[in-house]
Amino acid sequence: MTFAPALRSELIKIRTLRSLLWGLASVLLATAAFSALAGLDDSGEEFDPLFSTFFGVSFGQIAAITFGAQAVSAEFQGGALRLSLAAVPDRVRWFAAKAVAVGGPALVIGLVSGGVSMVVGTAVLGSRANTLTWGEELRGAVGCGVYLALMALFAAGIAAVLRSGVATLSILIPFLLIVSFVVGGASGTVADFLPDKAGQVVLHETWDGALGPWTGLGVTALWAAGALAAGAWSMRRRDA
Repeated sequence: MTFAPALRSELIKIRTLRSLLWGLASVLLATAAFSALAGLDDSGEEFDPLFSTFFGVSFGQIAAITFGAQAVSAEFQGGALRLSLAAVPDRVRWFAAKAVAVGGPALVIGLVSGGVSMVVGTAVLGSRANTLTWGEELRGAVGCGVYLALMALFAAGIAAVLRSGVATLSILIPFLLIVSFVVGGASGTVADFLPDKAGQVVLHETWDGALGPWTGLGVTALWAAGALAAGAWSMRRRDA
């Protein structure tokens, strides 16, 4: 089977698995809802109107990595992977199709989430969002979509290595909620290169670290590419 039919079959799997559709919907709901709630908070000395507008991405990324992990780990249950590889014997081609099938919908729902968060977040902020330019808001919306897609791909690559959605989420969720925020804050510039810290620079109006908005997303893309490369290597070397 060539790449195009393989991709179509993987997209059909995502459309027909209710848990994956709910996972995508959760990305939108979590991102928009928490962005709106963040706007209700009173501004402090370090108030960043752009990050407040897109604050919900901190929660939407949990849904994104859950979607990416589940989409891949489902193949390792009930012999599903053997059936997939019977149709697409080239394991790298199959995994590439799986990655595109994960990244494409994640990017679309991420961009929608970014657009909705921009509208809802700025509406809730009211006059506090007057300092934002259209270019900054557009950067935040597009960056939100790209970031969420990259985090879904990052999780997909790790799930291919670990062959378990539970194990993947057991590592990534504590990492995002504990290591990045607690340990990362005490590690100086090293924290700037963590996948979430780097990618979320695009959501800030100003930044002081070593990375800018697009170079930060580039670092997150390297993390995702590394995880996918490891996943492809695992697929080639290990039995189905």
